[in-house]
Amino acid sequence: MTRWIPFFSILGKDMRNYYLKPPNISWGIVFPVAWTLMFFVRSESPVDLQQLLPGVMAMSILFGTTSMLAVTITFERRSRSFERLLLAPFSVYYLMLAKTSGAIVFGMFNAMVPLVLACLFTDLEILRLWWAALLPGVFLISVSSTFLGLTIAVSVREVFEAQTFSNFFRFPMVFLCGLFLPVQNLPLFLQPISYALPLTYGVDVLRNAVHGSSVLPLAVNYAILAGFCALLFAITIRNVRRNWVY
Repeated sequence: MTRWIPFFSILGKDMRNYYLKPPNISWGIVFPVAWTLMFFVRSESPVDLQQLLPGVMAMSILFGTTSMLAVTITFERRSRSFERLLLAPFSVYYLMLAKTSGAIVFGMFNAMVPLVLACLFTDLEILRLWWAALLPGVFLISVSSTFLGLTIAVSVREVFEAQTFSNFFRFPMVFLCGLFLPVQNLPLFLQPISYALPLTYGVDVLRNAVHGSSVLPLAVNYAILAGFCALLFAITIRNVRRNWVY
């Protein structure tokens, strides 16, 4: 029980100082709305809108989580408050989980905004969605994207460095992970790269939840996403222990 007291204290502090601030709340709404409207307006029919929905949801999660981690971690590194947390008698595993939990919730919230807009713009009904696939998929995409952002954030010192480094991964993932163009339609030499990225499997899960079809079985997608989450978290812990004294 004593392990979870500092966990929720850190999470509560981050929610108050970062995620629940009016600019971040509005940005968390405006960003996925802008993405959604940009793609939905150019669509020629409601069917196109539903085809775009999984990609828009995944992209909203990816950009939302990685951007927030770039701000929270790098700001606290500059103020040395993160180093003080590392010196506390508190496991580094729980610390990093506490620092990422807010971003995970933020990413899941971002995913729901395009879903609500899709229900307003098309005949998509909430009851038609396969929630047993959608919710775990949204959660795992949020976790993997958050841990990717965390891995980047602990490797740099400035916000602009974190954002630049994040874009190095984010923008190729938009084109390679099947968000708007199926991976099978990509050139053969790019497809292995696509399957080496976690977002590819998350989009496949969302397509199954929205359209009822996916390239890989859901169990395989979940297992691979969970593996990416564990790998990225392990890399982050290794970087923290190697580069920082706590």
